[in-house]
Amino acid sequence: MADIESVKEPATLRSIIIKVAVALVLGIGVMLLPRPENLTPEGQRLLGLLAVVVFLWVSEAVPIGATALLSGAGLIFLKIQPAQSAWAPFASPAVMFVLMIIMFGVVLNEVGLANRIMYNLLKFAGTRVKRLSLILAIGCTLTSTVFHDATITVIMVFAFVPVFMSMGMQPGQGHRLPLFFMLLIPLSSSAGGFGTLLGGGRNPLALEILNKFSEGTLTIGFLKYIIIQFPICILTAVATWAILWVLIRPQEKELEGVELTDPGPMKTAETGVLVVFVFTFILWFMGDLTGWHYSVPAAFAILGFCGPGWITFRTICDKFPWESWIVFGAGVSLGVAMLDSGAGRYLAEVCLPLLEGKPMVVVYYGMGFFGSFLSSLMSNSAAVALMLPITLPMAEMMEMSPQSVAMMAPMTTSFIMLVIGCPPTIIAYSTGYFSQKDFIKVAVPWCLLLLVVCVASMLIYWPLIGFVK
Repeated sequence: MADIESVKEPATLRSIIIKVAVALVLGIGVMLLPRPENLTPEGQRLLGLLAVVVFLWVSEAVPIGATALLSGAGLIFLKIQPAQSAWAPFASPAVMFVLMIIMFGVVLNEVGLANRIMYNLLKFAGTRVKRLSLILAIGCTLTSTVFHDATITVIMVFAFVPVFMSMGMQPGQGHRLPLFFMLLIPLSSSAGGFGTLLGGGRNPLALEILNKFSEGTLTIGFLKYIIIQFPICILTAVATWAILWVLIRPQEKELEGVELTDPGPMKTAETGVLVVFVFTFILWFMGDLTGWHYSVPAAFAILGFCGPGWITFRTICDKFPWESWIVFGAGVSLGVAMLDSGAGRYLAEVCLPLLEGKPMVVVYYGMGFFGSFLSSLMSNSAAVALMLPITLPMAEMMEMSPQSVAMMAPMTTSFIMLVIGCPPTIIAYSTGYFSQKDFIKVAVPWCLLLLVVCVASMLIYWPLIGFVK
């Protein structure tokens, strides 16, 4: 019998009212606290709004999409951001890219490519849950060092969903097996984004900030970056699998009832979509030459899927999980407000000086935790842009290696604790196989333990290769 984790009971009106009241009391309480000199009035109101939004998200008092829209309206109502600035991030290039990358998943599923990918994966890895999940975790992490972690997630999530559906495990029924895989895929993918400069925008951004901070004296090249970071990805992949295996290991030993039926020769629609997909990857790799934002090839790809009639745009819209896109937009909007209002800088100025004079392992872990915390509330690139201008001068004053602090930033901002933290988790959440509470129960210990893995790697591996003394 399938293992049931929990079945969510419908919330009563009384519990909803209590949770909303608690959220409002928290928010108003934060806004009424004495305001520090280095915190702007807008920043204090934003921290109050964040308390409300995060509590509603975590408690799931109201649908997550409704809370996401409330965050945008709250920015305007509390005069933290003008209306244009509050809503503009919902259609920012990053959010539009996520919208289209989720559409890719719908396309892969509808034309049959997701089933084909799953057939070949099961043929290689087998249906034993332990072996399959370990290979999946390592595969997602290592491929995410080169490809965008959202791309890897969307491919694998939409390959696995039909398997669980065929096993009679519908979303929202509390089955632990799909919960395990739907959390393993995005967390493994996210854990690999720092492995090479291609893995995410935060990686070259960290090097750029380091270069400017050192006035051009400190540079790290493409190959050197890989030597420093990539081996650590292997550890984060295995650690991610091990942590999830311990926390939410499913009872099932095997994917029972899954038939490895050969899908046969590729259909015209599958071939066409695959060709467009490959061409889009090529355009993404040529981004430095073309100067195109990665959302541009993605938009061309949607046109390429729909133009020949391999799938209709109406089908994509009907199958699209709109709530996840709105939630990611809200996360970006709040992140931008954190930067504009000065609330993010205030948190950094309050928290990071607490590390002065502490042992090196504590300093590294503290900086890493702060990066993960910021990345849980905003895009990881924004978190890197916020923390490095503050941590690099700190490193210099504490006679630490600025290079190590710069290279730690893209690493630790890969680990998030809230669903809204990055596109992979939003994509997996859109399947409905886990709630925000499920995610937090796993993501918080996962984040804390992976920070341990990374700090240990920095202190042991980096001196061995001569990167730091």
